[in-house]
Amino acid sequence: MPSLALSDLIGSPVYDQTGAAAGKVREVAAVPQDNSSQILGLVVKTRSGDRLLVTNSVISINGGTRASTSVSDWITYTGGDGMLLLARDLLDQQIIDVHGRKVVRVNDVEIHLEMGDDHVVLTLGAVDVGARGAVRRLLKGAVPAGALHALVNRIPPRLIPWEFVDLIEVDPTRRVKLKISLDRLAKLHPADIADIVEDLAPAEREAVFETLDEGVAADTLEEVDPKLQVSILSSLDSDRAADIIEEMDPDAAADLLGDMPPEASEEILTEMQPEERAEVTELMTFEEDTAAGRMTTDYMALGPAARVEDAVEMLRNFEGGVESVSTVFIIGEQQKLLGSVPLAKIVLAPAGTPLMMLSTGQMTTVHPGADEKKVAELFDKYNLLTLPVIDDEGRLTGVITADDVINMLRKKL
Repeated sequence: MPSLALSDLIGSPVYDQTGAAAGKVREVAAVPQDNSSQILGLVVKTRSGDRLLVTNSVISINGGTRASTSVSDWITYTGGDGMLLLARDLLDQQIIDVHGRKVVRVNDVEIHLEMGDDHVVLTLGAVDVGARGAVRRLLKGAVPAGALHALVNRIPPRLIPWEFVDLIEVDPTRRVKLKISLDRLAKLHPADIADIVEDLAPAEREAVFETLDEGVAADTLEEVDPKLQVSILSSLDSDRAADIIEEMDPDAAADLLGDMPPEASEEILTEMQPEERAEVTELMTFEEDTAAGRMTTDYMALGPAARVEDAVEMLRNFEGGVESVSTVFIIGEQQKLLGSVPLAKIVLAPAGTPLMMLSTGQMTTVHPGADEKKVAELFDKYNLLTLPVIDDEGRLTGVITADDVINMLRKKL
């Protein structure tokens, strides 16, 4: 499919239906909300002001753009609200390569041309993130066009197809468009999104977290380098931060809020729902470097009379993190821990089987006041996925999961 570079199109002449020079291309406009890749039209600088020449009036682009209509028929251009303006919004900007899972800088844009029934169809083909686009723009006007094209054609292209691109917009007034364009980013694994976010500037990190679904944002924030978590959360409005915190594992949320200035932490807690606020507030009272400080209160527990079907039903309705579903705990009066059943046993057991019959014999537990070293040693020695935390009376107060230990060790690096 024929293509041309955005930098070649910008500044090129435009001719009306009579062949008379009408102006020069100032911008290229698209509306991603309506069509993710099709170009709506060209913003043309004319003697009567800026006009929008829609692409269904463009009959050719070869040595200049030729229109099938007169300048008076073109739409008076009053601004780019709701539009993606390729030169303004893409050139020299950071974008996310969702296929390569990385942040790149746009040096130029490749536009595809296709002839329709009576007009040219223009679509976004790819972004140029290599030296070819940079050299083309740097030397444009400084050397003859023919020599420049011969030079850039000798430079290997580095193109990212448009379908693998997500935009980053830091202007709050344009966040509606951004939410649409970041749908593909949200489909990545939270760990991949975290890697991308860590490479962004602070304002761009905020833009991403403002637009991601709360659940995805929470999972991503837990994967971000702990040194950046506070910075990201502090950049958000307190109500938005509270929405994200509510979706995080309670232990992770407590750790993060505990690292923030007290006044900022209190402001976010005030915006949270009462149940989640109480849960996180209780966890914040524990010393972070103890078992209690590392545990979560998001776990699955049933009474001693429970059967396999009860565990399956609880699993279906469990809203906690996936790392907490590996074990169902059995508790008696006053929350005393009686046993634990691995998920694998529950899946393989016939319906009607009492959970107590499936309970493991010897349970490894830890006291709330145990230090982090003891916790890590137990996980390593017994290859644990979960570690119940019980007090002096044998009551289950929380559970430490393997990801908690991994996060703990990451903070030590």
